[in-house]
Amino acid sequence: MDLKTRYLGLDLPHPFVAGASPLSKTLDSAKKAEDGGAAALVVYSLFEEQFTRYHEGQEANVHQFEDTFAEATSYFTSTVQYHYQPDQYLEHIRQLKETLGIPVVGSLNGTHTGTWVEYARNIEEAGADALELNLYYQPNAAEESASEVESRLLEIIRSVRKDLRIPLAVKLSPFFTSIPHFAKEAKVAGADALVLFNRFYQPDIDTEELEIIPHLELSTSSELHMRLRWISMLYGRNDLDLAVTGGIHTAQDAAKAIMCGASAIQLVSCLLKNGPARLAALREHLEAWMEEKEYESLQQMLGSMSYLRAPEPEAIERANYLKILQSWSV
Repeated sequence: MDLKTRYLGLDLPHPFVAGASPLSKTLDSAKKAEDGGAAALVVYSLFEEQFTRYHEGQEANVHQFEDTFAEATSYFTSTVQYHYQPDQYLEHIRQLKETLGIPVVGSLNGTHTGTWVEYARNIEEAGADALELNLYYQPNAAEESASEVESRLLEIIRSVRKDLRIPLAVKLSPFFTSIPHFAKEAKVAGADALVLFNRFYQPDIDTEELEIIPHLELSTSSELHMRLRWISMLYGRNDLDLAVTGGIHTAQDAAKAIMCGASAIQLVSCLLKNGPARLAALREHLEAWMEEKEYESLQQMLGSMSYLRAPEPEAIERANYLKILQSWSV
């Protein structure tokens, strides 16, 4: 069975990639991901906040919980303790490249233009095969319009792309007024791929101490549906590679994402729950499923269930919406 795929200019033996997570924080755990069968490794993010301290007022109230998503190993405290400082991060990239035989994708996480974007070139020079730009942002000011948010994020993409020679993926949240429009503009700004979607932290409230507390739940397959919709919608548009992250736990989940148009499957929660050995099992189960359905290659199924292949995708979606609403009985 031919599972080969191409993502960010990288020829991969299969689509299963170890996404940005604690697995990349040590050489030993990264090697375990490779030995488990990862086709590539995305390194945890280097944060804008590691370069700038203007946000200290926000840090205590909002950003102290920003690490509570798939890349977390612990929650931020009021004074953020980073695993590596910028120069140490670059050295870690170098060591990963020396240790691993699979592609290594660096990661930058930020929401404002500034000198931190210059580290994109440093990450390239450290040996990264590609870069993932994680635009993790939650607007909270009523004075900031959607167009202002998007313009700033697009400027970040342009700034990162300017001196970068390796491929660039942009990791997005689902909270845009028009994802297809932003995807088109991201391509113009210099993106080579989109990664859908970020998983935002969802804080809880301690009713005894009357405090907001960080809360993290690993993803489940139920989160995949929104990603399938947008991967399907974006496939074949703007010449962008597409990767799905969040909600992939079974071979059937992976098959759905590929049929919708995902060239790469980023795994995080699945590996944190089951260990890197899950990579090989997913690959074997996907091969078995494809043989049963008489597929000969991953390329044959890629995008086969996308909106691009549907004669009237908007009509189909509207019809299914009406059908679901009217099918419920009490």
